[in-house]
Amino acid sequence: MSSILDLLNSQLGAGGVEAISRQLGIDPQTAQQAISGAIPILTGALAQHASTPDGAASLSHALQQHDGSILDQATQYINQGDTSSGDGILNHILGGNRNNAAGGLAQATGLDAGTAGKLLMMLAPLVLGAIGRAHNQQGQDPGVLGGLLNSMHQDAQSAAPSGILGVLEGMLGGNQGGQGGSLADEVTRIGGGLLGGLLGGDR
Repeated sequence: MSSILDLLNSQLGAGGVEAISRQLGIDPQTAQQAISGAIPILTGALAQHASTPDGAASLSHALQQHDGSILDQATQYINQGDTSSGDGILNHILGGNRNNAAGGLAQATGLDAGTAGKLLMMLAPLVLGAIGRAHNQQGQDPGVLGGLLNSMHQDAQSAAPSGILGVLEGMLGGNQGGQGGSLADEVTRIGGGLLGGLLGGDR
């Protein structure tokens, strides 16, 4: 299985990275480095979310309704500039660690905290799309979701800037305090309303 970074890079392509760089007001090279730093923050938070039976079951149920189609419209989604769904996802999976995650990403990549936070919001639906696609391909079994997320997280960590590892240790070492019970609503929005908006309501 390709790593989550490979999958996202292949779906984003140069056009997607350039779209992110325009939205954030940074150059494409910095955007690519920042993406590599942001992804393990998101996969780590999701892996921790799915580390309990209830969390894994909730996320697995939500992902069954989401086939990852947002990945096929990645550049259009980024150009749309709507980060509301990503905002909700971060609230659920990061909770009280959200500002720490954005600040740590900023330190590791040279971005300011506001820009780092916006990048996390932009990428959250795409990361969930990649996880949803892989999960559906593996049969939608909640029992394997934790292992899938851990594997994706390890792959993402291996490609991350060195400063991200310290951020992850601090962020994931404590209680995130996220609103995990409502994450399914955000995933459903990605699979339905958000993508429907991109496609003019025709899926």
